[in-house]
Amino acid sequence: MLSVLRVHLPSDIPIVGCELSPYVLIRHPDKTVSTDDVPESLPIEGHFLRYKWYRIQSDKKVAICSVHPSEQATLQCLGCVKAKIPVAKSYHCTPKCFSDAWQHHRILHERAASAVNENGNEEEDIYGRFNNGTSGVNNTSLSNLQALPGLANGTAPLYPAAFTQRNGGETWFEVGRSKTYTPTADDIGHVLKFECVVVDLETKSPVGHPNTILTSRVIPAPSPSPRRLISVTNVDVAGNLDLEGRLSSAGTFTVLSYNILCDSYATSDLYGYCPSWALSWPYRRQNLLREIVGYLADIVCLQEVQSDHFEEFFAPELDKHGYQALFKRKTAEVFNGSIQTIDGCATFFRRDRFSHVKKYEVEFNKAAQSLTDALVPNAQKKTALNRLVKDNVALIVVLEAKFNNQGVDNLGKRQLVCVANTHVNVQHDLKDVKLWQVHTLLKGLEKIAASADIPMLVCGDFNSVPGSAPHALLAIGKVDPMHPELAVDPLGILRPASKLTHTLPLVSAYSSFARIGGGLGYEQQKRRVDPNTNEPLFTNCTRDFIGTLDYIFYSADSLSVESLLELVDEDSLRKDTALPSPEWSSDHIALLAEFRCKPRARR
Repeated sequence: MLSVLRVHLPSDIPIVGCELSPYVLIRHPDKTVSTDDVPESLPIEGHFLRYKWYRIQSDKKVAICSVHPSEQATLQCLGCVKAKIPVAKSYHCTPKCFSDAWQHHRILHERAASAVNENGNEEEDIYGRFNNGTSGVNNTSLSNLQALPGLANGTAPLYPAAFTQRNGGETWFEVGRSKTYTPTADDIGHVLKFECVVVDLETKSPVGHPNTILTSRVIPAPSPSPRRLISVTNVDVAGNLDLEGRLSSAGTFTVLSYNILCDSYATSDLYGYCPSWALSWPYRRQNLLREIVGYLADIVCLQEVQSDHFEEFFAPELDKHGYQALFKRKTAEVFNGSIQTIDGCATFFRRDRFSHVKKYEVEFNKAAQSLTDALVPNAQKKTALNRLVKDNVALIVVLEAKFNNQGVDNLGKRQLVCVANTHVNVQHDLKDVKLWQVHTLLKGLEKIAASADIPMLVCGDFNSVPGSAPHALLAIGKVDPMHPELAVDPLGILRPASKLTHTLPLVSAYSSFARIGGGLGYEQQKRRVDPNTNEPLFTNCTRDFIGTLDYIFYSADSLSVESLLELVDEDSLRKDTALPSPEWSSDHIALLAEFRCKPRARR
């Protein structure tokens, strides 16, 4: 007879909005074992599996610590309450927890007070609303705490009238009848119970005892402090953004570039400092989607997108938000895992803002084969290919804008934009390969630029720090023949150095922060930029490395930068050791720039 051998959850900490998918191991009547579902519509020898989820509603209400979400809160910061900061951020589990978090927690107070003092109303953020009140508080101390003997999070939810069982002040409400369940805000602070039982098809009665498992208390999804869009023109728009209206009426467009950290790379060995529940894909995918959608970008360039995650999650989910999707998977000469887990580059664009004109796919492996055939003696070809073939790719998309900002003289002319999205090889010792890949990409873009008068955007994770040879090639169009990285060239593919040039007038978008004027917000951003390179101090922050690897380059003769997504302060990340963390689900930060097409000269 059909029987259940084992039931367990990959993570026992449920998070609002993140689907819980139990592992159910069953034994079939023929003694075989599987994890396949047995629904009522497809019974096995007159039996099927029935699932139920329950919320255990205790008479005692609980709040969740904002720093340690698996812990119950015992203290609340009254300064947050007074400043009308989101209530979930005000809870702490112990006085020590609050004291240790104070350096970062007080930033919430300062920001709330600053927004009220400067604007007199709520501050609109690109990532959502930062809910400020009418009286900012910026000097709250440990004394501004109150104990929470028993506290409800918000208004009492409405529960079903019927319940399964009540015992000792505890009520179990049925909340789901499928194998999976996605916790809601009503579940916060409560334990969930999953029940699986074999049922007789004819009598609809359970056969044997049900298999059950309890979760920890449901926690809210951590919410990072919103990142604002900072103007780098003479018009100050910081803190006063009406994104929907502004982007559609002003004739500008925004571009997001983000390495989202492929699930196959997000291991506890590499990121042991990140809680296992926050490192799990069911949690990270929802957190990443919430972040990406919140930026409202017109064009989205993602790197390290796993093939099956693109097909099954990102493409359909972003389609709901009006995006069309394009994808280029890495090649598989080196990769030896499942084809579905190979990552690649994904580019999305809003259908109401752009239409797709053309797509080019760059496979550096093919370019390596052509290079070795032309330049490398037969005896050395295998060695050369072993060094050059690394599966990296680039996705180049030509889009046509559905808006016009060219002025009266150019009415009716098509406004095209070329967007390149790439992920360059990561290996530190292959400096020649990195430079060759970037040079190959730029030469391809030169050909596109020569065939059409078209603005260029080059986005991605270049795995190259500012001042490196690939960065120099991108930023200034050439590499100094004396650059130390040119010494690493065992195949002779970089010689002569004079060939390492391109004619595209590329400028790094984030270098605009180094050229902006004064003001509190501007000075803060300038401190997050390296004065020697004019690039962000970091875009990648792990326990073992911090530095800039990601860029958005643009053709300065045809585009101008209007505003940039503010950079992240390192101290705010170090409270969780590094990235990824419960708040930020990648080891990289997102970059976003708003551009305006310059009027084209009449010919």
